[in-house]
Amino acid sequence: MHTKTKIMKRERTLVSFDWALKRLLRDKANFDVLEGFLSTLLNSNIKIHRLLESESNQDRGDSKQNRVDILAEDTDGELLLIEVQGESEYAYFQRILFGASKLVTEYIDCGQNYDNVKKVYSVNIVYFDLGQGKDFVYHGKTEFRGIHNDEVLKLSTFQRQQFGVDEVYELYPEYYILKVNDFNQWSKVPLEQWIYFLSTSDIPEDADAPGLKAAREKLLLSRMSKEEQAAYHRYLDDRVILADQIFTAKGEGRLEGRAEGRAEGLEEGRAKGLAEGRAKGLAEGRAEGRAEGRAEERLSNARSLMDNGVPVDVIAKSLGLTEEEISAITA
Repeated sequence: MHTKTKIMKRERTLVSFDWALKRLLRDKANFDVLEGFLSTLLNSNIKIHRLLESESNQDRGDSKQNRVDILAEDTDGELLLIEVQGESEYAYFQRILFGASKLVTEYIDCGQNYDNVKKVYSVNIVYFDLGQGKDFVYHGKTEFRGIHNDEVLKLSTFQRQQFGVDEVYELYPEYYILKVNDFNQWSKVPLEQWIYFLSTSDIPEDADAPGLKAAREKLLLSRMSKEEQAAYHRYLDDRVILADQIFTAKGEGRLEGRAEGRAEGLEEGRAKGLAEGRAKGLAEGRAEGRAEGRAEERLSNARSLMDNGVPVDVIAKSLGLTEEEISAITA
């Protein structure tokens, strides 16, 4: 088992990975940083051939959205889409699907056979709690299973030879979700070292994951021009403002919800109190009415018995009345 050590956050000297994607890592001289990250994640030796442009990765001026992505093609012709998302988006799973599907159709020429469809890897770095799960790296792929025996559908020998892969899922897009928010445990595991950097923008001296040493040299804030440093600090300020706006909106929503809840609760309490009061009054009224009715009935019976000459003590004993109550009848 590997061990993890929690370390204190040092003063920021490196630019964040999302900023680097937007500005620095598009330079071919810095491809080794991207290659190291992708090789570590995909557990394969990735060499980037070129960066591509598509409708899904145009550079955006609205950096406040904290959303950047980069599309690369490796030496095998496979497409690698890397996207960073900073603010919560409830339909993000669908957006991942749309982006990968769009790449499949964008990078096949009209009239080409389907065996020319490119393999797509969709790598999503999210800084919010996407879905429900305790892990911080998730991998999704497509498999076909029998509904009766749970058997995984395989490629034929001819298909394996033609496509150069062993499994059906290798023909389809694969998805990676890295939930990096608040990951602050340094580790000897290469992928966890990368997750730590993505979360903290810090690379300790003992980092040995592929690409991190290059990142520590090439992503230094001090290497940037004064204009770039100023732009980067504005970008960080925008991220803080956006986070504050989201926090404020959530806080105001909670306060409004509590106020509405209290108002509804008071209204329900009043209505319930009125209903309970009415019910209690009716019940008490019925009880009092029955008691008065029984008392009048006993007095009426007492008069009848007295008219027939029954002694007062006998009447009192049989009807549960006192002799004084019976005497009052004749008064």
